[in-house]
Amino acid sequence: MTTTVSNDYSALLPSVREFLSKPQQLLIGGAWIDAADGKTFDTINPATEEVLAQVAQGSAQDVDKAVAAARTAFEDGSPWSRMTPRERSHLMWRIGDLIDEHAEELAQLESLDNGKRVVSAHGDVGVAAELFRYFAGWATKMEGTSIPMSVPGRDFHAYTRREPIGVVAGIVPWNFPLTMACFKIVPAITAGNTVVLKPAEQTPLTALRLGQLLLDAGLPAGVVNVVTGFGDTGAALVEHHGVDKVAFTGSTEVGKKIAAAAAGNLKKVSLELGGKAPNIIFADADIDAAIAGAVLGGYFNEGQCCVNGSRLYVQRSVFDQVIEGVAAAAKAFTVGDGFNSASDMGPLVSQEQHDKVLGYIRGALHDGATINAGGPDAPFSKGYFVQPTLITGVTESMAIQTDEIFGPVITAIPFDTEDEVVQAANNTVYGLAAGVWSQNIGTAHRVGARLRAGTVWLNTWHADDVTLPRGGYKQSGWGRELGSFGLDDYTELKTVIAELR
Repeated sequence: MTTTVSNDYSALLPSVREFLSKPQQLLIGGAWIDAADGKTFDTINPATEEVLAQVAQGSAQDVDKAVAAARTAFEDGSPWSRMTPRERSHLMWRIGDLIDEHAEELAQLESLDNGKRVVSAHGDVGVAAELFRYFAGWATKMEGTSIPMSVPGRDFHAYTRREPIGVVAGIVPWNFPLTMACFKIVPAITAGNTVVLKPAEQTPLTALRLGQLLLDAGLPAGVVNVVTGFGDTGAALVEHHGVDKVAFTGSTEVGKKIAAAAAGNLKKVSLELGGKAPNIIFADADIDAAIAGAVLGGYFNEGQCCVNGSRLYVQRSVFDQVIEGVAAAAKAFTVGDGFNSASDMGPLVSQEQHDKVLGYIRGALHDGATINAGGPDAPFSKGYFVQPTLITGVTESMAIQTDEIFGPVITAIPFDTEDEVVQAANNTVYGLAAGVWSQNIGTAHRVGARLRAGTVWLNTWHADDVTLPRGGYKQSGWGRELGSFGLDDYTELKTVIAELR
């Protein structure tokens, strides 16, 4: 593995420097305000472990204010409620344009706060802008249906309406901070809801910058509110009886707590949770393509992606060839600061995540597994860097094989038969994604159909589009996001029946 330790931030835009120089406040009711108790917290650059900015630490009192602002913005007679679907559509398109205009600024902030490479952050910013544009088209297409009734001797006109739910709490993770914020905000406002967004405490900056861009585009006050803080802030939001729906992306453990807390007023809940995706390579696959796919599937976004193919299953006759190829690719990675163009992989997001991932690697070694690339040795004395790691000699009962690690770690196990590998692949509490590599189209589709996962890739990995639904089976979540399917979870379906006399 080659490395670079350069932390050259000479390319930082003046607007980014200015943004970081100011304490960051909460966005509530269209105004930037301090936390009610005045508390703040530091957000850290994971490449340097230095403080980037101070951010307001919201409390239950601030959540109350934000929910009240969102409710006021939602109610009949408000500027938002009077806005027509076409006006919403035009507004969302303007927001997409503003995101593009500030793409470099947003990408730099994302890289500094999350650690990912600036070039990768640019990709995330592009997705965020495209989300606004795609859903802008749906704002005018929230249609109901006319349904014939069969009542002898009487005539009725029956139809359905799609209506907004109300106040949506969006709680998002730190691995794709801006994109995930848009995953919650965009479908919610497309349907006419209002939002209280709680970003991850590790990565609050782009959500706050997005909040200002929303105001600049003309979004009415209170339609989107941003309350930064820790787990207690999120818990206050989830438990709040003024919230009608919670949309959460994050760990399965926290998702279960949210589902329980939402029972207080039976608020609606959608959850995209953890994953431990199996990536299956058959002997008849295009091996070079499969190796490249395994590397992308396992190490994408520093391994911090819930649909990464962290469990690699390779048919025995090509196992050594695939392991050699993946190991060589892992060793060739340049790990370093996200602002260095030579870097292939940045740091993990936090000290906590860094220590967790290295703990799993050390645990696998203790349990008798073999490190084929990478390992637990930290490449630098400062920064939360982890080498891309490949591990063989694992069993299905080892923690590194069963648990979601959320780091650049791939485990690999050989298999002999289709039935054997399908059983192993499905032997998990998760069901978010899976993949199959075979040049036999029958094998690929047949095995893909047998895998219990919300997304299955055949002879590719991480191919995606905002038009496609995403979500999980089993403990990987409830509901679907994106595409036309993603709007359903942000609407109520009303039936209207009129007697014709």
